[in-house]
Order: sequence, then structure tokens, then C-alpha cells
Amino acid sequence: MIFLTKKHLSRRLLLRGAGAALALPLLDSMLPAAVAQSAAPRSRLACIYISHGAVMNRWMPQSDGRDFDFTPTLRSLEPFRERLNIVSDMTLPFAYGTDASAGANHARSSATWLTCAAPGTGPSPTSLDQVAAQFIGQDTPLPSLELSLDDSSSISYRTPSTPLPMEQNPQIVFERLFGDGSTAQERATRTAFKASLLDSVAGEVATLRRNLPGADKIRLERYLEDVREIERRLQLVAASATDDLDVPAKPVGVPASFVEHSKLMSDLLALAWQAEITRVSTLMVAREINNRVYNESGINEPFHNLSHHSEVQANKDKLAQLNEFHTRNTIAYLLQKLADTPDGPGSLLDHSVVLYGSGMSNSNQHDHDPLPILVAGGASGRLQGGRHIRAGVGTPLSNLHLALLEKLEVPVESFGDSTGLVTI
Repeated sequence: MIFLTKKHLSRRLLLRGAGAALALPLLDSMLPAAVAQSAAPRSRLACIYISHGAVMNRWMPQSDGRDFDFTPTLRSLEPFRERLNIVSDMTLPFAYGTDASAGANHARSSATWLTCAAPGTGPSPTSLDQVAAQFIGQDTPLPSLELSLDDSSSISYRTPSTPLPMEQNPQIVFERLFGDGSTAQERATRTAFKASLLDSVAGEVATLRRNLPGADKIRLERYLEDVREIERRLQLVAASATDDLDVPAKPVGVPASFVEHSKLMSDLLALAWQAEITRVSTLMVAREINNRVYNESGINEPFHNLSHHSEVQANKDKLAQLNEFHTRNTIAYLLQKLADTPDGPGSLLDHSVVLYGSGMSNSNQHDHDPLPILVAGGASGRLQGGRHIRAGVGTPLSNLHLALLEKLEVPVESFGDSTGLVTI
């Protein structure tokens, strides 16, 4: 039972039902009146990886600074210009291996993208996301959340030799965030009655709603609508699951549609941030050597095969079209969701840092220099946007990671093979 008084609500207020616990978004009622208008949430971090690099002349703008034109691959991001920085000249030396004979490598592209150290060793104890989680994720229920859109390897490392598993099933992610019964009996009861999370906490929601001011009621209703919509979509996915033995096994809850899968994961990430279940997230759009055919893109060639385009222009055009498809249906969708989600005095996009890119550039040559990289978000007022930043030829990616940690107010002096800070 919830009892409300004239004192502000607890930021950790949970609505509890049959085996579920619904965290709430930041409401003005959770802040003391004296600071309600000025207090800002702590910034969040998301690191989003796409394999096989990019067709770089379709990614990198021709002009520097603020007057750049969006290239075909990034055109879906133009609405977020003032919250976006394209960062060029980044390189990932350890993706080439630790000696000259090692050569470039797909697996090292993703394994070193957030560590900037040789896999299993190096000066960086953990990946970028986990360094951030040590400082901004220790007072949330989940220090970090690792997501994937396929059966991928990991980009997140707790230690140089300990990758964190990445979850591709949105149903499992939903249950991890909000619970689906703390005991077998509770889970069986909810399944038998097909009760949704919101149904199970309806009584507490009604009590809370009656005592909230108008603005908080609107924010609460919008949040609950988002939760309900995700539940509805997950139920549709489960209902469409097939038991056909000729079909490769896929976890129930994983949509066949890449676009729907990506949107569900982005919506779950935004909900987790909105309720401050976590502040740190990683998302792997596609693993390296991924040969999935993305039919919704209009391209019918397998991804990895197409990435080895042999410098044939027709093949490069198809790969660029696939690059644009991934950008539009992953980060562009996520940024819109974050921009549309209120968060204290601003939006989730205002209070976030979103890193997007790859550990490879020209995939035909397995190049790791210069990388396709961009950074979005406002970092709670610490990050300006609207720029194409040239960091300087050969600048290690770790210099950017160190700069992002500084924007997140994480007190570290170096990261991986960093030699300084990218001015961002």
C-alpha cells in the first residue's frame, strides 16, 4: 500500500504486484520543492556497435565544423543535428593485433572497440561502459544493461578476460527490468491468468495517481502507456512463435523482423533509463562476420559477404544502402525516443551520451582507420552538438572514450592507449 504525505516521494518508489516491481520515471513530486525546477538527473551512457564498418565516403561529411552537410548514410540523423557530433580520424590500433604479422581482424574489431586494449590484456581494466558503470551505475538496480540484436559476442568487458553476456530476447529483458514473479508459483499464477505487469499493479497505480499534481499525472500516464505498448508487442511476438522443426531454434520473444526487434530493444533501453533501473547500456546491432540478410532494407545479399565488395561500385552502393538502413532503424529511432521522453528539466536525450559506430572502416580491406564514429546527446549540459569534429589523423579511439568519461564526470586520468583528450 502506498501512503502519500506532503513530503516528496521517494526516488526509489516501486509499485508492486504479483511477482512484479514497476519502477517509476522521475516525477516533480520526487524532488523537494526548493530544487524541483533546477535538479537534473545524472547522465546516461549508451554504446551502440555495428559490424563491418561503413562505406566511408557515404558516411564522412566533406566539410568540418558546424556547416557540414549530412551524408546519405547519416541523413536520418539530421533532425538531431544540435545534439550530434560526427567524430572523424579515429583509429583502433589494437584491432590490428599486438604485432605486425597479426593483421587486421573482425573479432578484434568488436572486442577492442570499448576497451582500446589487446583482448585479454592491456592497460585498460574494463570496457568504457563498465568504467562508467563503476561511477554512475552503482546506485541503480542494474549497474549496466547489455543488449544485442543477434546471437552476438560481447563488446562489454568487466575485466580484460571477462566479457559480459548480451541479451537478444526482449521478453527476457522486460522480465529482468520489471520482474515476472519472484517464485515459481508466482510466475505460474501470472502465466495462468495472463496478467500483465500493469494489471498486477493497477491498485497501487490508482492510489498514486489520485495524489499526483497535473504535470506528474501526465508524465506517469505516458510512461505507463509505453510499458503497456511494449507488453502488447511482446505478446504478439510470442503468439507468432512457431514450433516447426524445420525452422532454426529462436528464443520466444525475438521478432523475426529486424526493424521491430530493434525498436523493441530501443524502447526497453529508454524505459530502463527513464525509471533509472540502469544508467549504462550497450547494444550490439550486429556481430562481426554476420551473414544475415536484411530483407527489409531492400538488399538481398548476406551482410558479411557484401562487406567484401572488392571495390566494385555496385556492391559498395548496396553496402551503403544497408549502412543507411541500420542507422535509420537503430540510432535514429533511439535518439527520437530519447528526445520524446521527458526527464526532469529536459529529455532523456538532453541527459545522455550515445556513442555509435564500428571498430572497422573499409571492411573490404579490414581497415581500422579511420573509423565511422558519432556521439549524440547533451550529457546534462556538458556536451554541445552540431559539429563534424576532425580529431587529427591517427588519433586513438581511446582519446574519445576518455573525453566521454570526462563528460560523464567519471574521474579517470587515462583510458586504454589514450594519449590525450578529443575536444568534444
